[in-house]
Order: sequence, then structure tokens, then C-alpha cells
Amino acid sequence: MSPDDGASRDNQARDLAVIQPFKGQRLTDEEVRQRRRERARERREMEDLDFQAKMAQEIRRLFPGCSAKRAQEIARHTGTRGSGRVGRTAAGRALDEDAITGAVIASVRHRDTAYDALLMEGHSREEARARVWDDVEELLEAWRAGRPSISLGYPLDGGGQR
Repeated sequence: MSPDDGASRDNQARDLAVIQPFKGQRLTDEEVRQRRRERARERREMEDLDFQAKMAQEIRRLFPGCSAKRAQEIARHTGTRGSGRVGRTAAGRALDEDAITGAVIASVRHRDTAYDALLMEGHSREEARARVWDDVEELLEAWRAGRPSISLGYPLDGGGQR
């Protein structure tokens, strides 16, 4: 008997439990589909939490000065399924160093610099990014060196990603 035989029996038993939850009671096709969708949703949620935890660990490895809380916030924001952010790209899902660094850069740019204020003043994205780059790089270098967050002089609320 191969290892797959046991897994196959487990899957069959699980499927039977979905179709026949109580002896003598059968679910409709829609009820079966609904239960499968619910199990799939729960599985995806667990996969997302696991992925985000791994991403936060990788952020902390690359940027030891970044607090654990901030690394978790960045990972949750960029790793949200369907967000279209760098964390959900193939490189992000593979925890590629460049993708992780891109996510950290985006977080710092929005939370720790005047980037959003510059956009609101009418500056183009390219110009605003160029104007805040030195501040972004200063904080990244501190984090890479293991130094905790430094104040860049922008009194932001720090209340999460945008």
C-alpha cells in the first residue's frame, strides 16, 4: 500500500462526511458546495496567516532594526490576497529579497515621509518619490544596521498602512 492510499482514504472519508453529515441525512448539492467553499476559505485564511508570518520573519532578517510589530503590519498589508501589492506577486510569494525590500520601501515612503503630503500638493508620483528618497534610504540603512526607528521629523500617526 502506498502512502497515497491512506491520504486518498482520508479524503474520501472527509468527502463522505461532507455529503452525509449524519446517518440517514443527505445534503443538497448546494449545501455540499457551500461547505467546500467554507473549508476552502478557512484553508486560504490559514495559508495567508502563515505566509504573512514568514514574510514578517524575512523583513526582520533583512531589516533587524524594524520592530516586530512594524514587520507584521508591513507583511499583513502587502501580503493580503488579491491586493495586487508586491507581496502577492510570484516574487513576493517566494519571499524574494527584492520584493520584500520593495514592500518595506513602500511602507516607509507612506508612513515615515512627506510622500503622501507631496502627492496631495499636486506633485507627481515620480517627483514625490525622488524628494523623499533620501529619507527612505536613511531609515532603511538604520534598520539594516539593526538600529530601531529613527525620527525623520514627520509627525505621522503611524496608524497603519495606506
